[in-house]
Amino acid sequence: MKNEGIFTYAVLFLLTLALTVVLEAVLIPTLKRLRAAQPILEIGPSWHLSKSGTPTMGGLAFIVALLAVFLLFSACLLWRGEQKSLTGAALVVLYAVLSGAVGFFDDYRKLVKRENKGLGVGEKYMLQLLLAALLLVAAKAVGLLDTAIYLPFSAKRLELGLWYYPLALLFLTGIVNALNLTDGVDGLLGGTVAVLAAFFLLYGNAVGQGIFSLFGALLLGACLGFLVFNHHPAKVFMGDTGSLFLGGMVGGLGLISARPLSVLGGGGVFVIEAASVLLQVLYFKATGGKRLFLMAPLHHHFEKKGFSENTVVLMFTACTALLCAVFLWGR
Repeated sequence: MKNEGIFTYAVLFLLTLALTVVLEAVLIPTLKRLRAAQPILEIGPSWHLSKSGTPTMGGLAFIVALLAVFLLFSACLLWRGEQKSLTGAALVVLYAVLSGAVGFFDDYRKLVKRENKGLGVGEKYMLQLLLAALLLVAAKAVGLLDTAIYLPFSAKRLELGLWYYPLALLFLTGIVNALNLTDGVDGLLGGTVAVLAAFFLLYGNAVGQGIFSLFGALLLGACLGFLVFNHHPAKVFMGDTGSLFLGGMVGGLGLISARPLSVLGGGGVFVIEAASVLLQVLYFKATGGKRLFLMAPLHHHFEKKGFSENTVVLMFTACTALLCAVFLWGR
């Protein structure tokens, strides 16, 4: 996909932002009427119990907004006869939507059961693994996939051979779950993904891959529009519907662009969040019940330490901005 002009990306950003705000304003009262409230884990920080009753599945609004603007942009490209450049972007969007559908089913199960348990861990991961495999097959079928990836801080590509496929599956499912785990504090996931989206905008122009700039503009508009309602104290949560959609979009973009390491680098905060959960579990089992962190994921550890939600969000978004700056410089 070619790099479009700054004006085009500005329009995409503003349209997505405005539509997200409008749809979210309509969706929140509807969710309240349906009593689609987020169940709160009792083992979490005690002050989170006050959030009980806050509507969830707010990610539906920015998903619809982003899809509408993407379809409008696609129609313009088709009118200009540039349908070939849409293939990769369409696969990313389809993968993100299907990932969001898994999250929607998970949220729905939680709401029906009225507890913070939806799909089982195994069930959810198998669905995610299936979607990741389907993306690999589809990308290979249309000629958008080989087994080499770009290396950050270098103009070289690393050939992975047959190792590419299991590593790609691990990357896709890992990044989707990492973003899902990060969504635990008001404004945290929306804020960090917004910074990552700004990185995509600049990075796409720097490396000459318009697909990064396209999704950077769309994600930035979606996340900032959502943050109007999700900043502390949140009026709505995105739910797994929203977080898995965002994870699918970030992961799919990394795969289709053949630059997963740059995506992982800029989104290093998500990697750390996921790693903190894994380390907590391993340490707990190895020591017979001791904890490495006061609570995992890592943002809850800082909350238990006495940091306010706003401070945690500021810390994590600042770290994301720093990482993005490093990987933009080392493109």
